[in-house]
Amino acid sequence: MGRKVKKVVLPVAGLGTRFLPATKAVPKELLPVVDRPLVQYAVDEAIEAGIEQIIFVTGRGKGAIEDYFDKAYELEDQLASKQKTKEMESMAGSRHLAGNVTFTRQQEPAGLGHAVWCARHLVGNEPFAVMLPDELLHDTPGCLAQMVEAFEQTEGNIVAVLEVPHEHTNRYGILDPGSRSGALIETKGMVEKPDPNEAPSDLALVGRYVLLPEIFELLESQERGAGGEIQLTDAMAKMIGTHPFHGYHFSGIRYDCGDKVGFLEANVALALRREDLKDRFTEVLDHYLPRE
Repeated sequence: MGRKVKKVVLPVAGLGTRFLPATKAVPKELLPVVDRPLVQYAVDEAIEAGIEQIIFVTGRGKGAIEDYFDKAYELEDQLASKQKTKEMESMAGSRHLAGNVTFTRQQEPAGLGHAVWCARHLVGNEPFAVMLPDELLHDTPGCLAQMVEAFEQTEGNIVAVLEVPHEHTNRYGILDPGSRSGALIETKGMVEKPDPNEAPSDLALVGRYVLLPEIFELLESQERGAGGEIQLTDAMAKMIGTHPFHGYHFSGIRYDCGDKVGFLEANVALALRREDLKDRFTEVLDHYLPRE
């Protein structure tokens, strides 16, 4: 039996400047989508995929994330005394067994590759996942669960991809695809934010990765790439040809919650899926967007 993916790294050290002034005091990962923080959706997706240890790579001013995943004694005591069972149940996803959630700090904003490298001692010598909480991916089962299942077949690196408008390739890491088998796409190479005239495809990396621990040896060099940062894409590209490497074509729905409009879209879409909200919320939308 091959190795299992049991750990996930969540880089959450970013400043969230697109959401200022709200993120001056509140980490962007704790901004709510309907009634759950954005980061909770990523954690729930990880748990569904069988992940047992969640590793947050934080930065200055992100202590509230650690508090969120801690036990809130005073609040829970008050809810219990008032028999507010529903409210107690709603917080279940924010509490985990001691040691299942760990934190380390990225001390400088040196890029995604650097953030992942900061978790090397916590990951150890085993395959692991990386999730970017800004990307809210909706599917059943979740994207990471699908990728973990695919890893059991390939036992190699896998990155989630989906098609983006060709003119937007300069916003993403882009896959250079080879042959395809179902959702799995052989990977010949990757390019970080290529000009549309030079992009090898329209398949963009969307914030879900399953990686072999050998990636840390490549990140150890601290080589700078696009934007003067240590790019995870550059290190992954060097593994192509020496380790199995595939793209996984995600067929669900993606909400880019690092963007204001994408964040608002996620709130609308998820509210409309809620049985307790959709009827009243539809009336509100009809009021502001009357149908002809």
